[in-house]
Amino acid sequence: MTDVVFPALSKETPDAEGVLATWFVSDGATVTADQLLAEVQVEKVSAEVPAPVGGVVHLLVAEEATVKQGSPIARIE
Repeated sequence: MTDVVFPALSKETPDAEGVLATWFVSDGATVTADQLLAEVQVEKVSAEVPAPVGGVVHLLVAEEATVKQGSPIARIE
């Protein structure tokens, strides 16, 4: 099982929070390595989050939820 974490987009404040803006996949979907999973935002910076591995994804955070950088947002089996 592999955790997908909210990336550290704010280098000055690594414990800052951001928003999970959009999921590009559904809970239980089968994904491939490097497939785009989500878009996240911290302050005025946004980034896409790719799957680190292939497998079945389990979403841990809802869209528009506030998340601390480095926290798990999904797991891939």
